[in-house]
Amino acid sequence: MTDDLFHTGVSLADKAIRTVVVYLAVAALLRIGGKRGIAQLNNFDFVVMLLMSNVVQNAIIGPDNSLAGGLAGVVILMAVNAVVVRLAAAVPMAGKLVEGGPVVLARDGRYLTRALRRLGLRQADLDVTIQLRGGTSVADTRLVRLEPGGAVLVRLRPEEENAERGDVDELRARLDRIERKLDALARTGGGA
Repeated sequence: MTDDLFHTGVSLADKAIRTVVVYLAVAALLRIGGKRGIAQLNNFDFVVMLLMSNVVQNAIIGPDNSLAGGLAGVVILMAVNAVVVRLAAAVPMAGKLVEGGPVVLARDGRYLTRALRRLGLRQADLDVTIQLRGGTSVADTRLVRLEPGGAVLVRLRPEEENAERGDVDELRARLDRIERKLDALARTGGGA
């Protein structure tokens, strides 16, 4: 039994090469295949992700079913990911290569159907995102953009934006000034 736990079927170097190559291949395919992040996965994307993890498992572990080999693969995978993420954060060109740039999905209240089609996004899914950000439809937006990490940025037209605390405070101050002027006018008899 201990042989199954600690005797690896392949060398550590073999496992490292397999893991790095599979990581880079999957990352490249995901980068080429679409920009949607985990938050925007539909049911079909989720099925593909689950099946893909099973498909690449054997490519990473090879003929090794040992506990030590599996743990080594996980450590290597996490280390490679940490290096790539830090490199992307430290070097802007690497970040652009790894994550890409933002994509405008709607501008001035109208969807850009070419961009939606290219990314495989549905207007109905974006409508929900717009509603969660305080709009009622794409007509209320100035800009809708898919960010490199998969988040959707929604900028509403100014007249559609919700009031912020500062806006409310400013209105209160104006109303207070108006009330004071009205009170002063009433005391001086200017209001009659």
